[in-house]
Amino acid sequence: MSDPTCLPFAFPSVRGKKLTAAFDGGRLTSDGGVLLLAQAAQRRGIAEKLAAVIPDRRDPSRVLHPLPEILLARILAIACGYEDADDLDHLRADPAFKLACGRLPDSGADLMSQPTVSRLENTPGLRDLIRLGRVLVDLYCASYAVPPAAVTLDIDDTCDVVHGQQQLSLFNAHHAERCFLPIHVYDTATSRPVAMILRPGKTPSGREVRGQLRRLVRATVSYTHL
Repeated sequence: MSDPTCLPFAFPSVRGKKLTAAFDGGRLTSDGGVLLLAQAAQRRGIAEKLAAVIPDRRDPSRVLHPLPEILLARILAIACGYEDADDLDHLRADPAFKLACGRLPDSGADLMSQPTVSRLENTPGLRDLIRLGRVLVDLYCASYAVPPAAVTLDIDDTCDVVHGQQQLSLFNAHHAERCFLPIHVYDTATSRPVAMILRPGKTPSGREVRGQLRRLVRATVSYTHL
């Protein structure tokens, strides 16, 4: 009988240290899957590409946490269900999250704390946000080995309920909730995400949707035969 605890894949080394999955104790984490997410994110260079379009106005001589690392930790935390920035206050010492961000679990320094994440999230301006959105579209386009002859996009808004008085959250009568109403765009043929646009909790007008479509078409036209 095969051993059900054997993993059918190997993790890459971190700073020259071998990484082995085992079940015999030691420092434990409940988020081992974050290592798989980190491999996927690093393979596509998601954090690095996002960081490249955000201005970093910090004093380089005093920087402890590079922008790509902050973004990667935040992305991985959200993907694991930790949506609040202050979750990083305890995840920063988690061995799996440290490994996922390229730091050794014991001897490596802890990851960033919530204030560092919050300062980053309040840094980008409108133009930076547009560039961040363009990075996501570029990642989608690059997911095709060969540009498709045509692309059909599914565009819809989704009720994102808030629990407080967050900026831009509004009461939406249709959903009977105070919420954001982000626009999600997917490729109907592959179900791949194309873009997500955070917006106030009011139903988007046709003019707003046309504007988003125009930007998406401009961003994807070089990859397709439209």
